[in-house]
Amino acid sequence: MIEFASDPHPLSTGGVQGVESYRPPGWLRSGHLQSVWPTLFRKVSLGEPDREVVTTPDNDELHLDWYRQGHPRIAVLSHGLEGHSRRPYVLGLTRALLSAGWDVMAWNFRSCGGEMNRQPRFYHSGATEDLAHVVNLVLRQEYRDVVLSGFSMGGNLTMLYLGQQGAGVDPRIRGAVTFSVPCDLAGSAEVLARPTRKIYMQRFLNDLYKKMEQKSRLFPSLIDVDGFADIRSFREFDDRYTAPLHGFRDAEDYWAKSSCLHRLKDIRVPALMVNALDDPFLSEQCYPESKALLGDCVTLEAPRWGGHVGFVEHARDGYYWSERRAVAFLDTL
Repeated sequence: MIEFASDPHPLSTGGVQGVESYRPPGWLRSGHLQSVWPTLFRKVSLGEPDREVVTTPDNDELHLDWYRQGHPRIAVLSHGLEGHSRRPYVLGLTRALLSAGWDVMAWNFRSCGGEMNRQPRFYHSGATEDLAHVVNLVLRQEYRDVVLSGFSMGGNLTMLYLGQQGAGVDPRIRGAVTFSVPCDLAGSAEVLARPTRKIYMQRFLNDLYKKMEQKSRLFPSLIDVDGFADIRSFREFDDRYTAPLHGFRDAEDYWAKSSCLHRLKDIRVPALMVNALDDPFLSEQCYPESKALLGDCVTLEAPRWGGHVGFVEHARDGYYWSERRAVAFLDTL
């Protein structure tokens, strides 16, 4: 069990790649500190993207940020829960990829990026139809190579999408790299429900309340926020909102159908999943070692440190270790 993010994870490192490749300064060897430091202190300077608003098949909208430099290859980036395309971790990887000769498109999930979507539904960990819509838009462009990347929820979404595509994946999609992936949603929900994770859980719920309160004004017959303050966990939130709004029986059904863990073996392009051993959000099942789970194309790297979407590095060029790792992996495809 993971009791505290700063404790060593009980996982045996045998068979897991990259466990010694990231060695932060001593004061950053804490999963909690790694998880909050970039949010509080990181600033990434990057020019404004070309914003495109696209319509989905169900008459909703998605907001896409394009960074075009005329390269023949492009990366599609998916953010995390209650994130958006201008978060420092997205901008950091965008900047690194642009410098390495990639175009980039970072998209916002429904209701994210400062714009509420039109439909009652919003986003969730298994909404691969939206990622598929975005990827298909990219494939209509004249790019020779397309790669995918995602953080946290966006990482699960990316790997689930590729697993669903299986052998039918478009040959221009060369591979993927993902970070801090809660590939076992049920287990990660249990981890975040622990008292030691209350600060993270409360922040998510505060953000989600604002969103659900806005949606309740738009769809009062479908969405009610009375008693929201009594919600203390993702199980309660997903039972009340995520599951019914998106066609799932309950939270357990949603987690089972939306976790990428059991679809990793179906992925047919090279895919790297990087989950730090001190990540305070992830369950033990988020570190699969066996080929029966990973399949032939997925590699797990589990550095000892890094927290949740952290991997902080103090370097003159401003890049984090995760960005260097992503560029190095994608350049091999």
